[in-house]
Amino acid sequence: MSRITCSDLSSKVVTAEQAAVHISHGDRVAMSGFTGSGYPKAVPGALASQARTEHEDGRDFAIELWTGASTAPELDGALAEADAVSKRLPFQSDPAMRKSINDGSTEYVDTHLSHSAQQAWFGFYGNLDVAVVEVAAILPNGLLVPGSSVGNSKTWLDLADKVILEVNSWHPRAYEGFHDVYYGTRRPPERLPIQLLEPMQRIGDPYLRVDPAKIVAIVETNAPDRNLPFKPADEDSTAVASHLVDFLRHEIRADRLPPELLPLQSGVGNVANAVMGNLAESEFEGLAAYTEVIQDGMLDLIDNGKLASVSATAFSLSAERAADFNENIESYKGRILLRTQEMSNHPEAIRRLGVIAINGMVEADIYGNVNSTHVMGSSIINGIGGSGDFARNAYLNFFVSNSLAKDGAISSVVPFASHIDHTEHDTQILVTEQGLADLRGLSPVARARTIIANCAHPDYRDRLGDYLDRAIAANPHGRHTPHLLGEALSWHLKFQTTGRM
Repeated sequence: MSRITCSDLSSKVVTAEQAAVHISHGDRVAMSGFTGSGYPKAVPGALASQARTEHEDGRDFAIELWTGASTAPELDGALAEADAVSKRLPFQSDPAMRKSINDGSTEYVDTHLSHSAQQAWFGFYGNLDVAVVEVAAILPNGLLVPGSSVGNSKTWLDLADKVILEVNSWHPRAYEGFHDVYYGTRRPPERLPIQLLEPMQRIGDPYLRVDPAKIVAIVETNAPDRNLPFKPADEDSTAVASHLVDFLRHEIRADRLPPELLPLQSGVGNVANAVMGNLAESEFEGLAAYTEVIQDGMLDLIDNGKLASVSATAFSLSAERAADFNENIESYKGRILLRTQEMSNHPEAIRRLGVIAINGMVEADIYGNVNSTHVMGSSIINGIGGSGDFARNAYLNFFVSNSLAKDGAISSVVPFASHIDHTEHDTQILVTEQGLADLRGLSPVARARTIIANCAHPDYRDRLGDYLDRAIAANPHGRHTPHLLGEALSWHLKFQTTGRM
């Protein structure tokens, strides 16, 4: 049975190839999708084919591509491999797209995820020509039922001159009622406070809206999200999770957290999933989450009764867990709420709710500056994502990582970070498998000694301590944050020349 029950729109159903014709060279094209969920499955591939044909005929063809966050090989990968993206924002994780960005073929604007929608509204990125948005159904009155993510879909539908919809019947029809789409966004000076006082409070509508006159094509699909398996928690990620959960117990004993904690935010990745697994085996009850993404671990916490509710903007599940969720979706209604990413990541809401933020990092330096995006200072991995939204505004923020990478060739704690996404002012707690460094209330040198003692791997600990001692001795009038500028990045240079720090 068709998911398109609006008679006025049924005549606009076409093939993906026919829909892609509405996108031209130079267009700014926004597509739905967030962490591999809710992205269009058919039109991007057709657009990539169109680009290849144009290139073979000697004509230029490339678009600016905006999304909510990362998507999948069928979107980012297909378009990057077709050399069809001139500019990309605000976040990506596809290997082909990453290569195109790092070799200079594609410009990349790495934007805080809470900023991307509002900056589009402000006109900072220029006019939006086309939106391609996946939904689970179109209702008789023209309202749209979102699927496994909301992301920036609401903003793209509002701003685009033309709209292409993909209606994906892989998404359960029972998704209706899982979403809260806020339509109170205003530009300054007309902005009003966000009246969000608890994680599951509804402040918007359960549907996406679109002006039907803007819809130029509808494509029907039945295809799964990019559901990737998670690696089993290894010894190091389990140790990181154990240190973090023990610290939460310490904060409860110190009367700085309630027994049920405060709303949790967890970034994407195996370490974050391991933390959720550790919480599942802990004594904590009545937990809540106010986060971006729902991973397997959070569903497990819901299933075992530890987690009462989750507010997010998207799912990021393994294939097995996605199939289980789709089959049992009704049992999660009322316990999961999917919002637009400008609300899931809104600084005002994060600060008011007192979120506990847990995010990964590439490296941290001895003073607590965190690099979460680049390898050796120059090569982008994925992007800053929502980590900055949460770290700067959270009640508690944790940055987590293994202390070593590349089989010990790289230390995740270095004298000076090769790229800084989160300054020392935004970093409260660092955690590796070696231990935890609570940096709150510490001066820079005290922070350095705490990080070296607790987070650095023993193979690098003495060298870091030696660097700090020599930096202090060499800067008699600069001992607040002492550095040896001639060797602050020497560890990275040594890796580039010898293959080991």
